[in-house]
Amino acid sequence: MGAWRRLLLAAVCGVAVASIYTAQPVLEPMGRDLGVPAQLTGWIVATGQVGYLAGLVLLVPLGDAVDRRRLIAVHLTLIAVGVILTAAAHAAWVAFVGLAMAGVFAVVVQTTVAFAASVSAPGEHGTNIGVVTSGVVVGILGGRVLAGWLAEVWDWRSVYLVLAVFALGLAALVLAVLPADERTERSAGYVRVVAALGGLFRERLFLTRGLIAFFLFASFGTLWSGMALPLAGAPWYLSEAQIGLFGIAGLAGAIGAARAGRWADSGRANPVTGVALVLLVASWVAIAQLPWALWLVVAGVVVLDFAVQAAHVSNQHRLTSAHPDLASSVIGGYMVFYSVGSALGAAATTAVFASAGWAGSSLLGAGFAFCALAAWAIDRRLPTDQTITSTTRPAVRNRYERRRHDRRSELIR
Repeated sequence: MGAWRRLLLAAVCGVAVASIYTAQPVLEPMGRDLGVPAQLTGWIVATGQVGYLAGLVLLVPLGDAVDRRRLIAVHLTLIAVGVILTAAAHAAWVAFVGLAMAGVFAVVVQTTVAFAASVSAPGEHGTNIGVVTSGVVVGILGGRVLAGWLAEVWDWRSVYLVLAVFALGLAALVLAVLPADERTERSAGYVRVVAALGGLFRERLFLTRGLIAFFLFASFGTLWSGMALPLAGAPWYLSEAQIGLFGIAGLAGAIGAARAGRWADSGRANPVTGVALVLLVASWVAIAQLPWALWLVVAGVVVLDFAVQAAHVSNQHRLTSAHPDLASSVIGGYMVFYSVGSALGAAATTAVFASAGWAGSSLLGAGFAFCALAAWAIDRRLPTDQTITSTTRPAVRNRYERRRHDRRSELIR
């Protein structure tokens, strides 16, 4: 996969995920315009996450059964429809419908990552996933910068109109630039793929990585869905454009994603996850200082986003390496945990902030981070699980059989 195709796939991920997260720096004017109470504005972001969760279960498995290139183009087009509906809304329920629709089809991110993994050479698996995933970071955080600037120059509706233009343009490019899906073998059908996805929830590797993702992105959502509220108030009184600039600090996560892919290719995915989670917990010490020192917050944001993306890419590398023939399904299932965690963080942080201020939100984010670290540490101390489930691919079964044979040979010798 050439550099230009990697860049295109990263751009697809960025625009898709931006359709969910660009509301974060404009929550206050968006909620005021739509008549949403301040304590419920977190649901503007959470609605997209709920739609995303539905898409993960219902749509992502299609990537293992149909042409992924065409699927990516269709989903981008439907994202454009959802964000146009949001931009045109004059009632909260209409905006929520548009945001939910955009969230459902934003799962094109997982289909795109699966496409990248499926066409990667053996030594470039983690690297390609890392580069493509870096587009997610740019979409979440770079989109915040763009959203803040557009809201300042025009209004929050212009943010969604620009996203619609980007989504439609990328849909055309995907059909023109990417090759047709040339997999010689695909799953027997949609029902069988969904059944295989259900089977993954009985596998320890999948459940552990999913639990880490749940707490990881609950912590992430706590920061980015809650930070705009204290920054807009005393003592800082920052504008939407100034709040959006904090996304530049978060772009360190893009570096973390690309670097983590290379580390994963060298066999260090699990230790990288542990170190990243320790950094995540530590980042909240600096982020909690928001009422007194913005430079400490910036430092904390850099560390937090680097840690989140390093752990996220390492998790995806391990899962897609174990299930290459179910790449879409395994990533989709893993992202169910991501979606639920992100929605929880987004909805909880505004409620906690309303009652306990930024100190309460910081404790919430740090608590989620500590739970992710605890899940990783407990799994590391448990005996290695070599149980083979019905969803495990034949190649994995063969690998374990070869290992058993080698052990028997060593004992005989």
